[in-house]
Amino acid sequence: MLTILGFAMIATFLVLIMMKKMSPIAALVLIPALFCVAVGQGAKLGDYVIEGVGTLAPTAAMLMFAIVYFGVMIDVGLFDPIVRGILRFCKADPMRIVIGTALLAAVVSLDGDGSTTFMITVSAMYPLYKRLKMSLVVMTGVAATANGVMNTLPWGGPTARAATALKVDAADIFVPMIPALAVGLLAVVLLACVLGRRERKRLGMLTLDEALVTEPETVLVGAGGGAGGGGDRLTKSPKSSSSGTATGGAGDAEDGDEEFKGLDPHRSTLRPKLYWFNAGLTVALLAAMILELMPIPVLFLLGAALALTVNFPHMPDQRARIAAHADNVLNVSGMVFAAAVFTGVLTGTGMVEHMADWLVGAIPDAMGPHMAIVTGVLSLPLTYFMSNDGFYFGVLPVLAEAGAAHGVSPLEVARASIVGQPLHMSSPLVPAVYVLVGMAKVEFGDHTRFTVKWAVLTSLVVLGAGILFGII
Repeated sequence: MLTILGFAMIATFLVLIMMKKMSPIAALVLIPALFCVAVGQGAKLGDYVIEGVGTLAPTAAMLMFAIVYFGVMIDVGLFDPIVRGILRFCKADPMRIVIGTALLAAVVSLDGDGSTTFMITVSAMYPLYKRLKMSLVVMTGVAATANGVMNTLPWGGPTARAATALKVDAADIFVPMIPALAVGLLAVVLLACVLGRRERKRLGMLTLDEALVTEPETVLVGAGGGAGGGGDRLTKSPKSSSSGTATGGAGDAEDGDEEFKGLDPHRSTLRPKLYWFNAGLTVALLAAMILELMPIPVLFLLGAALALTVNFPHMPDQRARIAAHADNVLNVSGMVFAAAVFTGVLTGTGMVEHMADWLVGAIPDAMGPHMAIVTGVLSLPLTYFMSNDGFYFGVLPVLAEAGAAHGVSPLEVARASIVGQPLHMSSPLVPAVYVLVGMAKVEFGDHTRFTVKWAVLTSLVVLGAGILFGII
């Protein structure tokens, strides 16, 4: 019964948010509360929620101060050179912009933290998507899938969990998987090409006309300064269906102006004299995260406090910066605490355990010699419907034991277990995805409906490459 109710609860949640019948926060709270009562454990709901909140509180704290920190870094202009570099590559071509999104998300993912990746990627690319009126779910889908492939890095989490659960070396899991993961990353770039070509076909071929700026409202990122300085002006190419400024050009200056101010090269929050301090602070912060010198929430708390104090020494300026990012902080932290209700009920009632046992028990004995492949296939739905901790510490040891009985190495099972990460990064149980959709101003249901099919395809490509190369 708990197995059926567990799947029913997850299905109800996904259907309601994808049909936009409930907001994600409301669905994350009310649906598990109703199912908790349905299984006869309503009296323990409070305990389950408090336990869930306690588990996710460090994550919520990390996200709160990470948003403030990176928000301040964006305000002071730390990432402006990155944006200008992407612009030079993209040349306002939708296909190049989507490819640039995938590459940027992959590179930034090297720090091992999904929230950081999404904050930097969205901050850099959002103004371009808005100005060109490109689909924002394309941005969130490509970024999440690219980050999912890179999330398999040993310091990203899943690989370390698999190594710990099966008592093997993380390097022995990850290093042999590099060719398969490289194919997965290539698949994401090819996906970006396909989606970018669709956007190019829908919007028309666009180019960057690097001419003198005569219409200031069409400037994407100022390349120069002062009156009459150089800039990047957006125009339609002759191949486009109409002439004049591009979609989102001068005629649409009011639409999206607020979002576009983040790249204003003359904004008052810029701190060019402190650029190298801010760059050094960010590098030191990321290095400390990778080396695990302190818990990540503590690092971001200290980093945000230091960044605010040095860049904005006056209290009114500090308050203004905190207020400017308050919406993102509230939305994301609220979503995390709402997700704590969902995960708390799933775990506390025993639904997760029963679902895992049912799935493992449903595997025919004849599939034993192919348990690594079975693990790879199961990693897609299981890491989507439950946390990485639940899968790697609860399910993976059982799968590895079943495989060992048929001569399958635990290392093969461990390698196969990480192929589902491209899909996992869009799971409603992953706090970072709420940073992504929140900053991109995309409905979670729209993101899910668009991304899941491409993420599944990418995961299967990684699994197929692993089998082809004899890794799995």
